[in-house]
Amino acid sequence: MATRINNKSSKPDNIVIRDNNIIDECESIEKQLPQFMKDYFIYLRGAVAVTSRRAYLQDIKFFCDYLISTDLYTNAKQAFEITLDEFKEIKARDINLFLGDYCNRYYKIIKNDKTNNDDKVLYENNNKSLARKKSSLSTLFKYMYRNEQLNEDITAGFNPIKLPKPQPDAIKRLEIDEVAIMLDAVENGTGLTDKEKEYWLKTKLRDRAILVLFITYGLRLTELRELNISSFNFSRGVFVIFRKRGKEVQMPINDACEKVIKEYIEFERPKEDMLSEDNKDALFLSLQKKRMTTRSIRDLVKKYTSISMGTSRENGYSPHKLRATAATSLIETGFSIYDVQNLMDHENVTTTQLYAAHRKNLKRDIVKNFDWLDEDNALGVKRRD
Repeated sequence: MATRINNKSSKPDNIVIRDNNIIDECESIEKQLPQFMKDYFIYLRGAVAVTSRRAYLQDIKFFCDYLISTDLYTNAKQAFEITLDEFKEIKARDINLFLGDYCNRYYKIIKNDKTNNDDKVLYENNNKSLARKKSSLSTLFKYMYRNEQLNEDITAGFNPIKLPKPQPDAIKRLEIDEVAIMLDAVENGTGLTDKEKEYWLKTKLRDRAILVLFITYGLRLTELRELNISSFNFSRGVFVIFRKRGKEVQMPINDACEKVIKEYIEFERPKEDMLSEDNKDALFLSLQKKRMTTRSIRDLVKKYTSISMGTSRENGYSPHKLRATAATSLIETGFSIYDVQNLMDHENVTTTQLYAAHRKNLKRDIVKNFDWLDEDNALGVKRRD
């Protein structure tokens, strides 16, 4: 039975459908978890974004499966069979062993669809992944203590997980000349294989519009994928995107972006009568006349960035690196970090400061263009043009 949408919000149908699919995933996971966590499930619905809610639930399900596989405090065969009394037995030391010992390196038996056999797959988690799992468990145990389901708050005993401090020099982005090479590749097909040129002839206006939007606004991959034709109001010079946490934001559209989008819509994008109802409003379409997937957009970006850097397709950059390219380019052009923070939707300005610190040879540029002595050794300042 097809699902009809009665959408009375300002969000377009595709955003509502996307969020609803994630909510369905969350509810499916909740059914696999113990019923004594129901109050916590309700808390998550109002406390975090749907994507964070899904991540928390996945981590908690993973922990419950660990309790079952190790027979730790429970004889349950399924996660939903774990009792509150059994959960009360868990100590901080158990969590530390789970995070510090088990999660670092573990195996899973996974069905191989190609061979129809079971494969033993090794998983390893870095400190960032471990910190997320720790956060998921901390929210659960803190909530259950506040909710008077647990007698003590054991989270104070969780071992700290040190995360490496972000280094400005480690930020990967395209240099200005590499951006020019990338745009030339999408404009003229430079660097593409013969097979790639067959597709390029059919999608070059679409690909150009995608790349220009990425490097101009630093959009996140999901923000770009969910764009619709109705997102754009060219007469007002704005378009609407939906940020993380469902935040609706109006963005001004500049002449270059307006040009590439209009040309794509007019000369390359399939006409409305050729599209299914679900895809009539979608801006960026695949050759199958469906909204592009995140994977296809990611592959597209890796292809053109690999050409610009002279590397293999596998070593091309992700859309997030184009986001970094936009941020650093804006700062190097002279915009303040607070303006860039607002455009990029960074929660904390320290994130934006990393891009400002990334500027290479900044000290050298400053002193090179600030000479107190002129060519005749007279006291004076050589100013930058």
